Amino acid sequence: MFFMGKNYSSKDVFKMSIPIFIELLLQLLVGNVDQFMLSHYSQNAVAAIGNGNQIMNVVIIVLNVMSVATTVLISQYLGANDKRKINEVCNVSLVVIGIASFITTLLVTIFYKQIFLWLKIPEDIFKEAANYLLIVGSFILVQGFYMVFAAILRSFGMLKHVMWTAAIMNTLNIIGNAILINGLLFFPRLGIVGAAISTNISKAIGLLIVVLLFIKRTDAKLSTKYINPFPFDVMKKILGIGVPAGGEALSYNMSQIYLFKFINIFGTAVIATKVYCSMLANIAYVYSIAIAEASQIVVGYFAGANQPKKINKRVKSTIIISLAFSLSITLLLLLNSDRILGIFTHDPVILELGKKILLIEFFLEIGRSVNITMTKCLVAVGDVNFPVIVGIISMWGIAVVGSYILGVKMGYGLIGIWIAMAFDEAVRGIIFIIRFKQQKWRKNLMYMNKNKNQVI
Repeated sequence: MFFMGKNYSSKDVFKMSIPIFIELLLQLLVGNVDQFMLSHYSQNAVAAIGNGNQIMNVVIIVLNVMSVATTVLISQYLGANDKRKINEVCNVSLVVIGIASFITTLLVTIFYKQIFLWLKIPEDIFKEAANYLLIVGSFILVQGFYMVFAAILRSFGMLKHVMWTAAIMNTLNIIGNAILINGLLFFPRLGIVGAAISTNISKAIGLLIVVLLFIKRTDAKLSTKYINPFPFDVMKKILGIGVPAGGEALSYNMSQIYLFKFINIFGTAVIATKVYCSMLANIAYVYSIAIAEASQIVVGYFAGANQPKKINKRVKSTIIISLAFSLSITLLLLLNSDRILGIFTHDPVILELGKKILLIEFFLEIGRSVNITMTKCLVAVGDVNFPVIVGIISMWGIAVVGSYILGVKMGYGLIGIWIAMAFDEAVRGIIFIIRFKQQKWRKNLMYMNKNKNQVI
């Protein structure tokens, strides 16, 4: 069980971040491996799966509302040593995620055509994108339950267990892809459909593993007595943290879908370039997410224990480490862009455009590293609404509008869109730093100190 009686130095948080980093990297690979393996099958398949995953990213953000809130609340209740509330959070989170997953599955299944038409997906990849989305979308409930159980395990300090689960999932997905995409071992050659089926199988096995770990390795209990009568106060707190926190990420991904609509205008080669560069960008900033999530757990505990000085120190250290890692990785990707992009394609148009995008990506990562850290830490101390408001205004007012002006109207294409995204990240980063330095979040800690049975 997660031992909460220590100061948590940068070294401690770094150790916590490593399994989270590996887990996140492997989770990214579950989707990106599909695109990588399909790149040797068909460029159209890559463009199709890129559009399908863009929709699934939004779905995952909706589901992530529960996992974010679960992590924050359990961390805070561990700090307050309230076991009953921990059990209530676990049970209520699963109920809410079940309802949300069912509704989301219906929406994806019923309205996928309208979504794809709005995105202006090229006709030659429409059918493949639809097949992939419908198959992967049928397992949204599995994805949702996995995310909640994984969040619970992380809150209890079982970071390595979740990491190994992700490793198993990714390994199975790679094996399944090799067999089903290419038609090995007497299986038919299914292409993009095979990639979707393999992804679903790996997610189902991952869910089974985290459920078994939850039962055998944590003190938390699943029982109807914790939801009968239903603890609406807990649900209110979960939604009070999760909806605004998820709203920031949802706004980002919705804006990315809108940008994909612009990108689809430029044709399959540009779509493929966007997909490849986004894959590389994910690798560049995944450690920023990892250390931010580790810090969020620790900051949540410090908030429950009313220790603002430690919160300040933790946030500053996390920003510095995040910047160092993301910029170093981005620089390596830029300097070796031809070799790395050459793994996916030999198209000279994609290689040249990709190199220019990665140059802009270096500057984009400065703002993004700060944003990732500040958003999670602000949520952990209860300042959950501010990141959403700033995010919505900046993402749509700068990234989307700027992309339309630079990319579409002025004709800079994907380069213009990436420049607009970089400006958006920079503006939000500056605003969040100013907000944190204003120390308004200390009022939440004062409230918790007076109400030990409450959380932010």
